[in-house]
Parts: sequence; structure tokens; C-alpha cells
Amino acid sequence: MSKKLFLVYKSFERFWHWMQALLIFFLAFSGFEIHGVYSFFGFRDAVRYHTIAAYMFLILIVFAIFWHFTTGEWKQYIPTLKNIKAQLNYYIFGIFKNAPHPTKKTVLSKLNPLQKLTYFGLKIIVIPVIVTSGLFYMFYRYPTRHGVQAMNIESLEIIAVLHTLAAFILIAFIVVHLYLITTGETITSNLKAMLTGYEELENEDGEEKKEELADENKTILEDK
Repeated sequence: MSKKLFLVYKSFERFWHWMQALLIFFLAFSGFEIHGVYSFFGFRDAVRYHTIAAYMFLILIVFAIFWHFTTGEWKQYIPTLKNIKAQLNYYIFGIFKNAPHPTKKTVLSKLNPLQKLTYFGLKIIVIPVIVTSGLFYMFYRYPTRHGVQAMNIESLEIIAVLHTLAAFILIAFIVVHLYLITTGETITSNLKAMLTGYEELENEDGEEKKEELADENKTILEDK
């Protein structure tokens, strides 16, 4: 089967992906400083920059949710257990033996079963936990103009643990993700696709037939 360049990642999808990555890296960097791992901005500025980046992250999430639901791209993340064992075997063993990829990537199905399950968990569990715990942190004992405290929690320890644990899970995912982007047709093919939007995929039989019909129609019109 022949291969053809397809627009796999649309412009907003690429913008959302890189902006999300940038914000996550910055949130992690400033977050570790807040925890006292090192000193770069200074504690006060680190908290301020972390809060600004968190608001930007929330705004990006709102736009991403809107885009996913209006375009139908949310369907890409519906988890499935079909071929998940084959996918695991490929990443653990097959990839080191140059075995063929068990899942065929298409424009309508960009993710393999393991990716779908992972991204679903991130979007439904990990990121909501980070966002929710972060909001609790930001509005803890927050006074209003009427003098009423929006939240009055006895201790932030549980929230701190949840926020940090979710952050570590997200960082672990990014580390694995950075490795997996090198497992495409070439080391840089996946990275290039997310930069340009285009990727070489196997041309579906239906697409080939459409092209053949288009060529035939073109020839008929030229003959007339």
C-alpha cells in the first residue's frame, strides 16, 4: 500500500500541544522552587509566576475542551482494550526487533490503544486533580469584600500531597512521551508531524479509488 502526506494535526491542535507543554514545564520548574528544591526566581516571585501560569493553563484547557467537542476530536481519546496486549508487546519487545507496528495510524484514529488509555487517564483523572487541588490552594482562606472566607480548610496537607503526586505523574508521562516520540518511522518523524501538521500515512484503499476515479473523470473531461 502506498503512502501519502496527510494533515494529521490541525493548527489549533499543534498550538494547544506546544503551549500546554511549555506551561507544564514552567509550572513544574516554578513548583519545584516553591517546594524549596532550588532558588531561581525567589520564593515570592516563583509563587506569583506559578499562579499566572496556572491561570493561563486553565484558559488553555477551556479553549481545548471547546475545540475538542466542536470538532469531534474528543472521540480520539475513547479508550479501548482491543490490541492493547499487542501494543504493550511492541513497546517492550517488538520495537527493539524492528517488528511492524501493530496499530495502523489514520487521520480519524491517531492514537494506538495504549495512548488512548493513557491520555484518557490524564484528561479524566490526573489533570483534573492538579487543577482542582491548585484551585483549593489558590483560594484557601480567601477573603471576600464581605469578609466571608470562601474556604476554611483545617489543613492543606492532603491537598498538597495530591497536587504534588499528580504533578509527578504528569512529569513521568512527559519523560515517557519524549522517548516515545522517537519511535516513529524515523527518530524525528513524530516531532516533525507535530510541528508541520503533516505526516506520511498509508493511503487507504478508498482514498486510492477516489484518486483513480478523479483521474478517470479528468481524462474524460479532457477528451470532451
